[in-house]
Amino acid sequence: MSLKPNRKLTDAGNPAKPAGEAGADMLRYMNEEHSDLTLWALDLFDYNKDDRILDIGCGGGATLRYLAERIEGGHFTGVDYSDVSVALSEETNAKHIAGGRMEIVSGSVSDLPFEDNTFNKAITVESFYFWPTPIESLKEVHRVLADNGVFLLVSEIYERPDLTQHSRDNIKRYNMNVPGIEEFKKLFHDAGFRKTEIHTKDGEYWIAVMGYK
Repeated sequence: MSLKPNRKLTDAGNPAKPAGEAGADMLRYMNEEHSDLTLWALDLFDYNKDDRILDIGCGGGATLRYLAERIEGGHFTGVDYSDVSVALSEETNAKHIAGGRMEIVSGSVSDLPFEDNTFNKAITVESFYFWPTPIESLKEVHRVLADNGVFLLVSEIYERPDLTQHSRDNIKRYNMNVPGIEEFKKLFHDAGFRKTEIHTKDGEYWIAVMGYK
C-alpha cells in the first residue's frame, strides 16, 4: 500500500483484505499509485518465453498485466484471498484470461492452492505487510517454486532509521509488518531460500528482496 495514500479511500477499502465497492475503488487507485514501483521491480527479473509466474496478493491485477505484456509466451497465475481482488484482477486481465495465458484463483499465501514445484517465478507487490505468520507463508512460496526458481518481494517501504513520522504513523494505523534489510535476509534464509539479494532505489524507500530456491 502507498505510504502517501488517499486515507479516506484506503480506510474504506481495507488494504489488508479489500471488500465491497470501496475496496474495488481502492484497488483501482493502487494499480496506478504503485505503477512506478512495480515496473522498477519487474526489471530485476530475467524473463523466458516459457515462464510460469505466480503473483501472490494480486490485488487489482496490474502486476499480472505488466508481466503478460513483457513476455511473448508464458503463463501467469494470480492468487488473492479477497473476492474483490480476484474479480478486479479478472476484469483487468480479461484479454489474457480469454487467451488462455492467465488465471486468477482465490486462496491465501498461508495455504497456497498449488502443487509443489509449480512455478519458476513468483512475485508479491505491496502485500507482505499483511501476511499472516510471515515465515510460514514464505515457506509456502518456497514450496510452490520449482528448483532454481526465484521469488521477488516488493515493498514501497522497509524499516530504516530515516523513516518519516508520517510513514511510522501509517505503519501503526494499518498494523503493517515492515522488516528491515537484515530481518528480510533472516526470514528468507529460515524459509529455505539458498540465496537472497536485496535491491533498493536511491531517493526512495523502495525495497525488492529476491530469494532463490
